[in-house]
Amino acid sequence: MRVPDSRPLRPLAGALLLALLVPVLAACGGAPTAQNPTSAVAPTAAATEASATEAATAEPAATEAVTAEAATATAAPLVNTQAVYTEGDLLTVAAKECGGDYKGLIKEISAVDPTTVKFTLCASDPAFRAKAAFTPFSIQPSEYLESTGGAGDLLTKPIGTGPYMIESWTPGDNITLKRFDGFWGEPAKAETVVIRWSAEAAQRLLELQSGNVDGIDNPAPDAFEVISADPTLQIKPRPGLNVFYLGMNNAFAPFDNEKVRQALAIGIDRQRIVDNFYPAGSEVATHFTPCAIPNGCTGDAWPDYDPEAAKALLAEAGFPNGFETTLEYRDVVRGYLPEPGRVAEDMQAQLAEIGITATIQVAESGTYLDRAAAGDLKGLYLLGWGADYPDMTNFLDYHFGAGASKQFGAKFDDITAALQQGASQPTDAKREPFYVEANNLIAQHVPMVPIAHGASGTAYKADVEGAHSSPLSNEYFAVMNPGGRDTFTWLQNGEPAGLYCADETDGESLRVCEQITEALLSYEIGGTAVQPALAESCDPNADLTEWTCKLRAGVKFHDGSDFDANDVVTSWAVQWDAANPLHKGRTGQFTYFSALWGGYLNAPPTE
Repeated sequence: MRVPDSRPLRPLAGALLLALLVPVLAACGGAPTAQNPTSAVAPTAAATEASATEAATAEPAATEAVTAEAATATAAPLVNTQAVYTEGDLLTVAAKECGGDYKGLIKEISAVDPTTVKFTLCASDPAFRAKAAFTPFSIQPSEYLESTGGAGDLLTKPIGTGPYMIESWTPGDNITLKRFDGFWGEPAKAETVVIRWSAEAAQRLLELQSGNVDGIDNPAPDAFEVISADPTLQIKPRPGLNVFYLGMNNAFAPFDNEKVRQALAIGIDRQRIVDNFYPAGSEVATHFTPCAIPNGCTGDAWPDYDPEAAKALLAEAGFPNGFETTLEYRDVVRGYLPEPGRVAEDMQAQLAEIGITATIQVAESGTYLDRAAAGDLKGLYLLGWGADYPDMTNFLDYHFGAGASKQFGAKFDDITAALQQGASQPTDAKREPFYVEANNLIAQHVPMVPIAHGASGTAYKADVEGAHSSPLSNEYFAVMNPGGRDTFTWLQNGEPAGLYCADETDGESLRVCEQITEALLSYEIGGTAVQPALAESCDPNADLTEWTCKLRAGVKFHDGSDFDANDVVTSWAVQWDAANPLHKGRTGQFTYFSALWGGYLNAPPTE
């Protein structure tokens, strides 16, 4: 670890500072006078409760909220639902108040001093550490974020603090990473990492057997025994912290009819799919969340397969002869879906047995995920989810919460209310009754049909030291020594959609980002426990509504710039504030932030 230097906190770049303050100023029809800045920014609870020391460094009083530089700025009016303000070199971003039009969980993010960031929440959040460790919340230099305008090079050339830095991305072929010699932690074992991709499991295995690659993701179910019997290879099983489901969007007929959805709930033989297409260790899903997650399997189990009752429900819904639809999937292998084409064909046959004619459509992976997140998949579709962190909020809030993905259509108020209550309780025992309620309501409303929790794995050459699989699918290449060779070559299922992972959800993108960028916290290698990363600690107050993170000193970004508290606030703020000029990314959806933290500042009106 580097010895901390005594550098001053570098100021946030002027253009970005002005842009961040625009929503505050524009709402008042222009700049407030020095005598009346409170018309632009109201004091937050955190500011009024801060200690004298904190107030001197980070918590501006209402009369100090707008700097003289910002007071000269003019801009087109924006909806001022939230406040954004700063004092001197230390950046603070805050919601005006919790509740009302603002649905988010975060109230304020403040740079207390160069190596301290405080998060103030609207409600208790026992999962804060686990969420803050997730890759989309990794930190990049504030100057770089500004220089890219929130898009451009940012999408393909992230600048992080991790053990590897990006050297090149040749679309359709490979991504090459080089060891970052200025890394604050243990240096990476291999000098170079080459990441390639192939959708065919048989091709991935052949490449490994031929010695062309050092490791592969998701061997086919029938390859596990082959690899285990080969002394030149090693298999690393991955537990099934995932779910595969049959999805539908209630914004489109006939899936706006709850009886149709309930018919689908009991019209699919989930056991048949697991028995025929999944490796040993996989399980039929009795709930959306795997049972290994605390409270995952509370409440009633999913109803049993009953095709005759399914046909009767379709008749009650007005479809005695069934209906026609599409069945869409992406041809990408996942731990939750090891054989997508064969499963789609079996699903098509099962649907026909209850009178539903489904035409199979295969979609390109990145486009498919974008359409799902935007709520544009109109028929039935196959999709799934792998754990990002081991908590109910990761599974249920992302899919069914108030700020959830649009893929299932309109939210169910009774489900979102139960999830909000469950997420805010301090212990698993106190959370349990709310997750019982949520799980039972999901089975009643059937926004989707959970099918399986799939076991999977990774495989490597026998001489790769440090080889592992992760239950979160975030294998960490820096600890892998490929038999003393300079280059470690990895073959995964698909090409990343982009490398600004704040605005990505696919596993291929996230795994690459995990080698380059770092969040405040991280997950243990090959496990799920949260451990320090860019923050040496993140500690809460008694009711879990304030989390103070002490940053690691002396950390350098790949471009040689120093890591500090403003980088943290900016990296989070550009996701949080929908009016921020850097809130762009590849799609502009920043799905994980909305789903896991409840919503945006200055959120656009819902349609």
